[in-house]
Amino acid sequence: MKILYISYDGMTDALGRSQVIPYLLGLSTKGYTIHIISCEKKTVSKAERDYVAEILRKNKIHWHPLSFSSQPPFLSKVIDVVKIKKKSLELQQKESFNIVHCRSYIAALAGLELKRKHKVKFVFDMRGFWADERIDGKIWNLKNPIYKIIYNYFKKKEKWFFNHADSIVSLTQNGKIVIEEIFGEEIARKATVIPCCVDTELFSREKVSESQIRELKQSLGLPADSFVLSYLGSVGTWYLLDEMLLFFKKLKSRFPDARFLFISGDEPSHIKRKAGETGIDPDDIIVARASRENVPAYLSLSDASIFFIKPVFSKKASSPTKQAEIMSMGIPVICNSGVGDTDLIFAGNDVGLVLKDFSETVMERGIGELDGLLKLDPVQIRNKAIKLFNLDDGVEKYHSIYNTIQGKV
Repeated sequence: MKILYISYDGMTDALGRSQVIPYLLGLSTKGYTIHIISCEKKTVSKAERDYVAEILRKNKIHWHPLSFSSQPPFLSKVIDVVKIKKKSLELQQKESFNIVHCRSYIAALAGLELKRKHKVKFVFDMRGFWADERIDGKIWNLKNPIYKIIYNYFKKKEKWFFNHADSIVSLTQNGKIVIEEIFGEEIARKATVIPCCVDTELFSREKVSESQIRELKQSLGLPADSFVLSYLGSVGTWYLLDEMLLFFKKLKSRFPDARFLFISGDEPSHIKRKAGETGIDPDDIIVARASRENVPAYLSLSDASIFFIKPVFSKKASSPTKQAEIMSMGIPVICNSGVGDTDLIFAGNDVGLVLKDFSETVMERGIGELDGLLKLDPVQIRNKAIKLFNLDDGVEKYHSIYNTIQGKV
């Protein structure tokens, strides 16, 4: 069976490395011939690109990278869609794909055309309510007539994607519920829930030695016995940096020697400046960049890890990758309610702490629960991650989708 996988995210991007390639490597072992079209950033080094290309080549996955366009605004997306459509139609003529698997909305524009012109089975891997994310994240302003036209265009296309998809993938149960509420039960029946999964072999505390931890602490200037709160990933758009810093400030009243470790490629000066504005000593903030392979070692420095996300409509379909990775390391999580399936996952209070809002009272109550949080069993936290976010389970679900829409089961 031949699969064309289309992603607007690059395979050299962090998301491509963590949330696309691992699945495709797993699927490649099941006899599929897989081709990838992706849009790669020009800022990526040749070494990184060659590294990804070699991984894919070794696993007999055919990669057709296109360049990602960032300028001019508006027109750049049109240019990229045209390039993706042209490449996908060109490959279809050569390969006669059985299935086109589209990651999110931009990719689905090309996938829908393949289905219409060549009757290729269409998997809409939605990842989230993309157009609404642009509004909720203040990326598009509907007061601007151009953005309003673009938003309405994608909401119209969204209906087509859901109606014409042979299979739909939602990251969350909450997302599937919204699909049923908006598009009806028949459409929702086509949806399979596959959250952002994690490579539990890579994200394992057992793989990190005590000597590694000591050396890392020393290199980062972390006191040996200080409480370490960590944050993993970028702090842009969806993540509430001000609220996380405020929580850390309150945490300092309980653990005066605490440090806040940002495992992030973001500019340290921006985070430290924000910390200073919150009344935090910038020296208590450590910002460190880590490769995917080294993230588990950096996470191992944490006593707890935090992420606060804007609790808006579009985030009902969100499954934070960092949540799965942190839990797989056996680290307690501090997060907020109203995002994806978080409330469901944390219902038993056995993996972390969920704040219902960011009020002074709720934050103070959260600080009061830290002692209990630190007593949580790391093995139990990891086991829940394995149960909910196991990469092998995700691969099997995709395998089942492919076979079902091809009429093999």
